[in-house]
Amino acid sequence: MATTDRQATTLALAHALSAAERGLAVIPLSRTKLPALRSPHRDDPEAPPCHGECGRFGHGVYDAATDPNRIREMFAATPWATGYGIACGLPPHHLIGIDLDTKSDTDSSAALRELALRHLFTIPATVVVLTPSGGRHLWLSGPPDVVVPNSAGRLAPGIDIRGAGGYLVGPGSRTDHGVYATAPGTAHLAPAACPPALLRLLLPPPRPHHPTPPSAGDHGQGLVQFVLAAHEGQRNTRLFWAACRAYEDGIGPALVDPLVDAALNTGLTEREARATIASAARMTGHRP
Repeated sequence: MATTDRQATTLALAHALSAAERGLAVIPLSRTKLPALRSPHRDDPEAPPCHGECGRFGHGVYDAATDPNRIREMFAATPWATGYGIACGLPPHHLIGIDLDTKSDTDSSAALRELALRHLFTIPATVVVLTPSGGRHLWLSGPPDVVVPNSAGRLAPGIDIRGAGGYLVGPGSRTDHGVYATAPGTAHLAPAACPPALLRLLLPPPRPHHPTPPSAGDHGQGLVQFVLAAHEGQRNTRLFWAACRAYEDGIGPALVDPLVDAALNTGLTEREARATIASAARMTGHRP
């Protein structure tokens, strides 16, 4: 490895450890801004979804840690890493990233100002990270009981949101396009609280409630409750187990929507939930 790459890895580790001291969970990134650790399940297409329950590295943002020893282990396993990602949605900051892009034809900063005027909110003084392409990442803190999803262009053209399950490239990271840096005067700030009016815009519209179908009976309701009781780190495992039992008992199709709703309540995205249920259907010999 070239000396410059070794220096970039050393600097990335130092910046990542500094971020972890502020309570920000981190993972190593490659020069492409993707997680540097590859999935340990990449050669097993039939493997059920895993968010780190197997105990190995390589699960993207689900590997994110604040423990310095674990961070050093991840960087030791990825000597090609030149940056680090900061996981969003985790305590204590419950970070929300407002990514003001420059790749679209729309002025994303102007679009955000227009939203602020229309919905009567002000972006408070907070951490701002400058991207190599000329964009900006605004760091905001969300409430602990609210799950802000990731989105691209939903708030306004050119504005992407990094929420639960997403990550932001940390300042000091080096990529193929340049270095991410904290904007002058913001490095000492903590992520400011997200204005309530903006927070409402970031949340998806309420989903219609799908009660457990009568045909599913008490057993189906029990499986739904089993998923609802999942804690972080066991959400996919519980959902997969419940979906397998549902398909084995002949109530899988009737229970799909209630299980998806239960999974959303635990913090999974709809895409993750439906992918897990589809895997359970295939595993039990059913069509998803």
